[in-house]
Amino acid sequence: MAISRQVDFLEPINLAEHLDKVELYLGQVCQIAGISKMQLDYWTNKAQIPTKGKKQRIYDVDALETVMLIKQAKDKGLNLGAAIEAARRFREQSRVA
Repeated sequence: MAISRQVDFLEPINLAEHLDKVELYLGQVCQIAGISKMQLDYWTNKAQIPTKGKKQRIYDVDALETVMLIKQAKDKGLNLGAAIEAARRFREQSRVA
């Protein structure tokens, strides 16, 4: 009975409120996005995706979203430059909405 009373005071956790704290390493971003480390390194430079870290790049959730949007655009047939621009515009529109 004591356990059920302890469970009663718990509330659902909205993980979306905490995603801004998540930091991912290059390999993790590659695994999630389904791209190679070489692609990610090139896209990061070309799209000027902000990262943290000195010895190894660390990506936040916003950077991951940008990478995944670029991947989606590339998968739909856009070249890298157009994919980067499409990702930027999509993110801008999402912020406004």
